[in-house]
Amino acid sequence: MRRFVEGAGVKLQEWAETCPTWPTAPADLRTLLEALYPMATDKALVRVGPDRDGGYLVPDDLEGLAALYSPGVSLESGFEKACAARGLDVFLADGSVDGPALSDPRFHFRKAFLGPLPADGVMTLGDWLDATSPRSGADLLLQMDIEGDEYGVLLTTPDDVLQRFRIMVIEFHSLHLLFTRQFYLIAAPVFRRLLATHLCVHLHPNTHCGFVDRAGLRVPRMMEFTFLRRDRVERATYATRFPHPLDRRNTDRTDFELSACWYAREGLSSGPARSSADGGTAPR
Repeated sequence: MRRFVEGAGVKLQEWAETCPTWPTAPADLRTLLEALYPMATDKALVRVGPDRDGGYLVPDDLEGLAALYSPGVSLESGFEKACAARGLDVFLADGSVDGPALSDPRFHFRKAFLGPLPADGVMTLGDWLDATSPRSGADLLLQMDIEGDEYGVLLTTPDDVLQRFRIMVIEFHSLHLLFTRQFYLIAAPVFRRLLATHLCVHLHPNTHCGFVDRAGLRVPRMMEFTFLRRDRVERATYATRFPHPLDRRNTDRTDFELSACWYAREGLSSGPARSSADGGTAPR
């Protein structure tokens, strides 16, 4: 763990694949996947952005959000443009490009990478918010696609910063490495940390890299996750429609369905969605 956090410039996948590997116990991995079962809440999912790659499904709970933070700028800025059209200030960051694909008066770009520790050309999520947050305490939206560095960022970001984000859309990379114990011991705490305050409300496999089958489990190499903060949820049951009618393929490759190991069977239901701090019982 310490080696990973200190080596902020080293990609997690490169680090993991150079180490001797031990398999993750299938029961441990199944328990993690069960904790990530997507929930259908009283906030229906809507598609924001293009009707293709670059558009994302988010809960229809965008009213009152102050800003979108979007680290990882690619050739597609349709999601960011759509959020700007809804009145959100949009903060973008990426050290590998000189700016977003589209322009907008609400766009604020910084040429820097996001990482677990500050360094030359690298900033933390907390420092970024401190420098740019438009209204103290206002709820925010996060859309993050930073090629594997999400694990280090999410492990080291303070709780109060993560809880500023009402909605988080995160593309998690190298998920097939969950089959190795070393990666599991890093990734599982990341997901459990998010689930302490947020519900997973949507999963969509990225078709670019396929999946790995092992121990009766099918794990996409990359997948989009959408999380909604628990205090925004009044009702929640396990989602049963996969793919969601608003899902679209990421690439021209044939789409593949979310494997059954990632969702609950029809008929299962959850308890109240509020956390114990709100006086209820979390569904997981």
